[in-house]
Amino acid sequence: MADEDAPNEDTGNFAEDAPESEGGLRKIIHVDMDAFFASVEQRDNPDLRGKPVAVGGSGGRGVVAAASYEARKFGVRSAMPSVTAKRLCPDLVFVRHRFDAYKEASSTIREVFRYFTPHVEPLSLDEAYLDVTDDIHGIGSATRIAQLIRKRIKEQTGLTASAGVSYNKFIAKLASDQNKPDGMCVIKPGEGAQFVASLPVRRFHGVGPKGAEKMARLGIETGADLAAKDVEFLRENFGSMGDYLYRAARGIDLRPVRANRIRKSLGGERTYSDDISSGAALREAMDNIIDIVWERIERAEAKGRTITLKLKYNDFTSLTRAKSLTENVADKLEFARIGHELLEELLPLPLPIRLMGLTLSNLEGDESTKDHRKPDTAQLSLL
Repeated sequence: MADEDAPNEDTGNFAEDAPESEGGLRKIIHVDMDAFFASVEQRDNPDLRGKPVAVGGSGGRGVVAAASYEARKFGVRSAMPSVTAKRLCPDLVFVRHRFDAYKEASSTIREVFRYFTPHVEPLSLDEAYLDVTDDIHGIGSATRIAQLIRKRIKEQTGLTASAGVSYNKFIAKLASDQNKPDGMCVIKPGEGAQFVASLPVRRFHGVGPKGAEKMARLGIETGADLAAKDVEFLRENFGSMGDYLYRAARGIDLRPVRANRIRKSLGGERTYSDDISSGAALREAMDNIIDIVWERIERAEAKGRTITLKLKYNDFTSLTRAKSLTENVADKLEFARIGHELLEELLPLPLPIRLMGLTLSNLEGDESTKDHRKPDTAQLSLL
């Protein structure tokens, strides 16, 4: 999983389907750069090599946007408050983000992808799906193509990439994380269900810490445990995620790789280990969400007119409030002001919350978001 973004496989309006091979099987590669932001910083500054590095602000309200593998050994992770990261790793070196440098490296990486296939679905600056069912250069196998892609990325950027190769997107994404960093994993047709069965459910896209805890209470620890549950049980306990979990546990994913994605929205949610109720704690949580989401907005160069706040109470009921502007949100200051206004209008809350989310939608280039009552918010955890 890309460490710069929370899992974000939003649906939306797309153009151009990838090809399908005989029998319906595709050849999919998921490429994920290794600690991308931090690796770019270590590449460009030799003094940082071998040291625990965090990209982000080190102040009281700073948030870690990315962490080097040296920092991860101490438990430092992206989206973590900087004060927590510093407590876990006292020698942690903070560096401010340089999006121009990351975008330049990302552009080179995408050129490498498109040499091997036109069917590229970027998920973020450092992560993408590739459909190589059509072997346009006659290389011979998806595995060999993945090896060549990783080699060329290393030669042209000085950065390492990990790859997963399989017959669908879900398995390929899991596989790319299997041998990180600088590794590769191939899961052949017929091996997917067995591969998934051996994995902890926490590895599944959308299953956050709270979701894993809930599954553990239901006796579900691994993909095999999940596969033992029928779809009715999963729907009853996990709502709309039930069908996804049922298919995932069996290694089934029929989604094609889609090029030219048109993003419908951009946002993030945080699920908290302890419920939040006081105004001060809620405002601080909002500040952290704003930092995280605005980093993503800047990274994607997104422009939009609608901001939506989502709260989930500790009784699992949800509430959303949105505000639309006549013009695009000007900057982070305006984004933050509106986020806080939406929150203040709801205070005092009737119940403590366990989740807060903020989304920018009605984006430029997406005509489908005229009705923005249900923004396509990135899910960071399964409840």
